[in-house]
Amino acid sequence: MNESATSIAERLIQLGFSRYEARTYVGLLMSEGATGYSVANDTGVPQPKVYETLRRLVQRRAAILTGERPARYAAVPPQALLSALEKEFGEKVKAARMSLENLPDRPVRDGSVALSRLDSFAGATERATDALSRARSRVYLSGRTEELKGLAAAVDEAAGRGVQFVIVHFGHLPFQPPRGQVMRHASTEGTLYASRKARHLALVVDSRWALWALARDGREWEVMFGDFPLAASLVKSYIRHDLFVQRMYADLPSELENLYGPGLLELTNLSEGEPAGEADPGTIAASES
Repeated sequence: MNESATSIAERLIQLGFSRYEARTYVGLLMSEGATGYSVANDTGVPQPKVYETLRRLVQRRAAILTGERPARYAAVPPQALLSALEKEFGEKVKAARMSLENLPDRPVRDGSVALSRLDSFAGATERATDALSRARSRVYLSGRTEELKGLAAAVDEAAGRGVQFVIVHFGHLPFQPPRGQVMRHASTEGTLYASRKARHLALVVDSRWALWALARDGREWEVMFGDFPLAASLVKSYIRHDLFVQRMYADLPSELENLYGPGLLELTNLSEGEPAGEADPGTIAASES
């Protein structure tokens, strides 16, 4: 077969023809009433395979038998063949669509992260208040007196609906303790040092919605929030671990301060030779005077 015929055969292979079927069909188009013997000679299809291939082309209505003794074959005109293939393909697509539509629905997981950002504490308080109004079962909350004041009404309202709370607070609690676990962050009280200017507010609602607000220098706020369970798990872990440390400190204050110094500041020494209290202010919650 010449180069043009070979290229046409490759196109037919892309439409579902076998290599022998494609070469045989093109060979029939280029002949008049070809026999199996002549097709084999013209196309290079092995003679033992050419008769089987011709029968398959007749079955799929790409060729017709035009004579006997010897058997002769002719190709169905290309336009008729392509129209039939197009119709067949359309029917297969329609059947596949119906089958897929009958499958039970499954939630589609979006690869994007559903978190938003703010740069003001007023905005953080507004988002936190709205989230508390939708709380159903449990809330995790951490912050200083000043940061918690704006949430007093929302906490009281949620507690009145039966929501349980886990709270770690720095300084006095600016509302009545709700049901659940409420722990004052006593280990850092009275401990003052320059790198503890940081302020924060951490909130998790029903293990799905989370807010983390941080002012590293005590003035400029960075806030992230959203309905994102992975972020909620991270913020919840922070609050829970802080709660665990404060529970241990409440039981063993003298022993822990003998080991780690006032305010347990030696715990912030993450590398050899690092002065106490010089860790990243975002790693440990701000202390109260």
